[in-house]
Amino acid sequence: MGGSVQDFINECRWSYRRKILFGIICMVLVVVMLFITIAMGKYNISFLDSYRVFMDNLLGHSSGTRDDLIIWDYRVPRAIMAIFVGASLSIAGAVMQNLMRNPLAEPFTMGISSGAFLGAVFSIVGGISIIPFIAGDEATVVNAFLMSLVPVGLIMVISKYRKTTPTTMILCGISIMYIFSSVSTLLMVMADPTHLSEAYSWRIGTLGKADWSELPIVVPSMIVLMILLLCLSKHLNTLSAGDKAAMSLGTDPYLTRIVALVIVALLTAFAVSFTGTIGFVGLVAPHIVRIFIGSNNKYLLLACACFGAFFLLTMDSLAKVVSETGLPVGVICAMIGGPIFIYILIQQRKKIWY
Repeated sequence: MGGSVQDFINECRWSYRRKILFGIICMVLVVVMLFITIAMGKYNISFLDSYRVFMDNLLGHSSGTRDDLIIWDYRVPRAIMAIFVGASLSIAGAVMQNLMRNPLAEPFTMGISSGAFLGAVFSIVGGISIIPFIAGDEATVVNAFLMSLVPVGLIMVISKYRKTTPTTMILCGISIMYIFSSVSTLLMVMADPTHLSEAYSWRIGTLGKADWSELPIVVPSMIVLMILLLCLSKHLNTLSAGDKAAMSLGTDPYLTRIVALVIVALLTAFAVSFTGTIGFVGLVAPHIVRIFIGSNNKYLLLACACFGAFFLLTMDSLAKVVSETGLPVGVICAMIGGPIFIYILIQQRKKIWY
């Protein structure tokens, strides 16, 4: 009996250490991948030169050469954007899968990304700005941000008059996704061909347009929203036991879902408004992390943020070198994320989830 208790204690200790170790490894990989990706691209700059340029600019000693322009003004903000967008989409996917108790739940299936794309199409194809006196790229970003919030707003309105279950929320999100996608497709069919390339690039997601002017808006907003989701981890854990069990433990399942959905919508909105609809990060990354550390949101969400950042950095590095001109990162995420997700679905056991 004593041995069994000690074995249980040792197993708990090892489980805790494994979770911490996984998070640390992911953070180290993010840093390593950051330095690798700034040395990768169309222009051949060695790793040592890339590191030297990065450190010189970081210390305020820019020389204004071509290497400085490529590394500091193009590759570094792109890498930072990849870190925070990957972290945001991954943690958003993990929260939605937990809220809905469904392995397919993510910002795409809730219509958030489709709403963002429709807003972008309004600006790119039709020159329409939801907020007057804003034009160009700013109008595209603002339109995408505002329209990405519409699906969650509609779900909240429906929930006000009829208390919805997780399944109903997912079905509502999928319905909105198809409606928005069909309207976007219709606008693109009727559009001037000169605008289709930009709209298509936005649809599949790209990090190539990231620059320093966007980061002061994106980074602090994402950090605050991710911290808010981490603060909800205890309530998210109680939801895994079912609504009745959650209520007995003092958690309002309906209110928790609505609050978490609003935060996830804002987090996803900041991500897709600047990069387009990058898919599979919010779907695949949480499943991979669960295999290593389980479903306890206290550890899962932070680990998902770290792994999602590493995953998108890696995909973007491949996207930059896969052809002479590179590919949008959304294409690489779909090509690699799809088979990975199929493999996980075939191999995973139910206890990973519950």
